[in-house]
Amino acid sequence: MSGSFSIDGVTVPFTEGQTIMDAALAAKIYIPHLCHNPEFVPQGSCRLCCVSVNDRMVAACTTPAADGLEVANETHEITTQRRLLLKLLFVEGNHVCPACEKSGACQLQAVAYHCGMLAPEFVHFYPKREVDASHPEMIIDFNRCILCELCVRASRDYDGKSVFNISGRGINAHLTVNSPSGKLGDSNFSAHDKAARVCPVGAILPRNHAYETPIGQRLYDQESISQVGDVASHQELSDD
Repeated sequence: MSGSFSIDGVTVPFTEGQTIMDAALAAKIYIPHLCHNPEFVPQGSCRLCCVSVNDRMVAACTTPAADGLEVANETHEITTQRRLLLKLLFVEGNHVCPACEKSGACQLQAVAYHCGMLAPEFVHFYPKREVDASHPEMIIDFNRCILCELCVRASRDYDGKSVFNISGRGINAHLTVNSPSGKLGDSNFSAHDKAARVCPVGAILPRNHAYETPIGQRLYDQESISQVGDVASHQELSDD
């Protein structure tokens, strides 16, 4: 089956099995997202990609494309809702953009700019979270984790290791490492794993490589995320 539908009045073709997100990405139409990666089964957890389909809100990454759908993506109401989600993500963690080595190449930061979030609105939680520097090649800064589960899916579905997991619920949900000590250094994680390259923020980083690219030359310093896409795909290219 194939056909077409519209996103903000633009006709978008689709083929059998594609979601609204798949078809939009193929047509180079940007729908903001954080937990989606075309290489993994979508789970619709971040809700940033919610769009209005025939006046009903759905996640674009999990909703099948269908002939004749009328999708609204960049309306004032939807962008306002996305901005609210982003503000909540920023206050829930400890995101220190001015000092973060991922600044300018961080998908959370780039989506926030795209959606017009330029300042926090809510009181920060300032949770007490650790930095795991037990691995010889990689570190995990749990302060920056946004629970997108991309590393969980990459390690489980691509690397076949299941190094990561999400434990707890609600505000107590957190990323965990499956090793006897709970430390990354005691797991079978490798810097060459897919899971080492999919983090959209600065939670999983290589050691001894900080600030390699100067400010002004980083991915999203050059163009908007709506033009250059996800940071993970560019990370893969730079690793090659």
